[in-house]
Amino acid sequence: MATTLKRATVSETSATVVRLARACCLSLAVLTTAAAIVAAADGWDGGVGGRVGSVVVTLVWAGAGAVLLLRREEERLGLLALWFALLAGATELAAATVQDGAGNASALTQALAVALLPAVALHILLALPSGALGTRGSVLLVGSGYLVAAATGLVLWTERPSAPTWPVLIEALLAAALGVDGATSRYRAARPAERRRMHWVALAIAAATEVVLVGFTLHVLVGWPPRLLQIAAVATIPIPLALLLRPPSRRRVADRLLGRAISLVGLTALVAAVYLVVVVGLGRAPTHAERTLLVLSSVAAAISALLFVPTRRRLADFSNRLVHGVRQAPDELVRTFGARLSRAVPLEELLLQLVESLRGALSLEAAEVWTGSGGVLERVVSEPDRGPAALQLSGSEESVLARAGVSGPARIAVWLPQLLADRGEALVRVAPIAHSGELFGLIVVERPDEGDPFDEEAEKVLTELARQVGLALRNVRLDSDLQASLVELRRQAEELRASRARVVAAADAERRRIERDLHDGAQQYLVGLEVNLGVVCGLLDSDAEKAKAILDELRASVREAMRDFRDLAHGIYPPLLQDRGLSEALANAARRAPIATRVEAAGGRYEPEIEATVYFCCLEALQNAAKYAGEGAQATIRLREKEDVLLFEVADDGSGLDPARIGFGVGLTNMRDRLEATGGGLRIESTVGRGTRVVGTIPLVR
Repeated sequence: MATTLKRATVSETSATVVRLARACCLSLAVLTTAAAIVAAADGWDGGVGGRVGSVVVTLVWAGAGAVLLLRREEERLGLLALWFALLAGATELAAATVQDGAGNASALTQALAVALLPAVALHILLALPSGALGTRGSVLLVGSGYLVAAATGLVLWTERPSAPTWPVLIEALLAAALGVDGATSRYRAARPAERRRMHWVALAIAAATEVVLVGFTLHVLVGWPPRLLQIAAVATIPIPLALLLRPPSRRRVADRLLGRAISLVGLTALVAAVYLVVVVGLGRAPTHAERTLLVLSSVAAAISALLFVPTRRRLADFSNRLVHGVRQAPDELVRTFGARLSRAVPLEELLLQLVESLRGALSLEAAEVWTGSGGVLERVVSEPDRGPAALQLSGSEESVLARAGVSGPARIAVWLPQLLADRGEALVRVAPIAHSGELFGLIVVERPDEGDPFDEEAEKVLTELARQVGLALRNVRLDSDLQASLVELRRQAEELRASRARVVAAADAERRRIERDLHDGAQQYLVGLEVNLGVVCGLLDSDAEKAKAILDELRASVREAMRDFRDLAHGIYPPLLQDRGLSEALANAARRAPIATRVEAAGGRYEPEIEATVYFCCLEALQNAAKYAGEGAQATIRLREKEDVLLFEVADDGSGLDPARIGFGVGLTNMRDRLEATGGGLRIESTVGRGTRVVGTIPLVR
């Protein structure tokens, strides 16, 4: 009881500490915002726009941190946002106090706060999306960033009042490079929901980077805006707003915008770099006229870069219409068809789209696709529609066509003369649809005899399209074969399960038969022997003659019992089969068969499993022949080897059976199960009035 109370007290104390810590952090957000407002009201040297912007930056970061802190699962991100807001507010308040003539403490605070802001940005990037640093390397990197930032702040403090800004810019560039690399690694390992959130953060970072790049370029070229650090601080406003977002799983707006934003930032960086190189090449600050030219030319370059892709696309469409008379060029047709293959489009619809596009792109009078196999090709689609048709091909024709390229009328007249029927004097080209030397079909195109001849570009397009269609048809055939194989495997699995069940049932039935034979046959003889032996014991002294007569009867009973045991043993596994082989055992079984039977077999030996299977299958077939062959029928057992396969046949000359009514009863089913267990098979052949043949095969090599 005392332990439970102690644990409850500790839990309540921990909860109270957490609540107090969260309240202190929220109070810190309020104080940070108040400090920024006081600094702006004090009128530090930053202009009205700069003071308002600084207050907004601090307010947004502090508000975002407070909201994230109230979300229990995101409180680490909230602490980082509050840490950034605290530094921003400290920078503004210190700047105001330094302007009012405060001492070294305010200047040191200002320098350290400005230098620490890039380190905090690095911390936030590496902590995305949860706010926790995932690896020891990221912890060391963030710690090193804070140490470098503190050292940079001390350097800035020692250089006051005219401290340079380039150390902070270099620090920001390094923090951005390392942070983006680390955030990319975290993105790859993040879950889908976390990735969607990081998309918005990346979009906000891209927007901030674009603003900083434009501001930096304008500052270098025209000297405006005067304060880069203030511009960089204001540019960070979208980042805390993106941290607050919880994007839905279905809407992925940021996914589509992010690629364009990154492209825009890259183009801006390229244009800025080019014009900064121009400035460096001048070796001096540009004059007012030169600045105007540089700014206007950089704007023109940026607009040209943005309009290049859509303008190029429109000009390409115009040239296609002018040259080809259609919107789609022949090479574009190949690319679009390859893209359609990757989609879940039905094959017939895909081929129909192909002939329609092909007819327009190559200015054709007609386009057709023939598909098939086994020496038969059928026209499946055509534009205009010409209805179904078929071609018969020999094996040599298939082989030649599969390896031929795009063929003209001369070659077609030799190998496919029937294809030229009803085409008149039209210009015809045939492209074989083949893959790995196997013919799957043909692409047939036709132009009027007064039209332009087929050039090399058209034949290249037909060759590439035929290759892609051949790959698609090959995949369709493989899919069909796979489905057929799966159906066959399921059927075999069902048969195997049923066969196993029948084997178990047959084994149980055989055990019951053996038990019944022992009980009704040999056991009764043994019981009678025991009784008679007792009688003999009582008569030995009183009536020796009668005892002798009883002993003679006992000898006859013993012989009868031995015969029953021998017959029972033959039914289980005949000793003759084990000692002398299959031929001798079948000959002995033929002598005991219900109908006259002769054996035609060699005297070879086989594995015990094979010999037992053939022996019992032959016995079962002889029993069936005795039932259905009729009176006076004779049977023949034949046994021979052929190509590593053992064949056995049990044939009778009886009345035969109607083939339509032959069914697998219990006996034939047991035979089939035995043979299939050894990899063999069973076949029944019968004709009314001409007897029945039971043929079985067993592979000798497995």
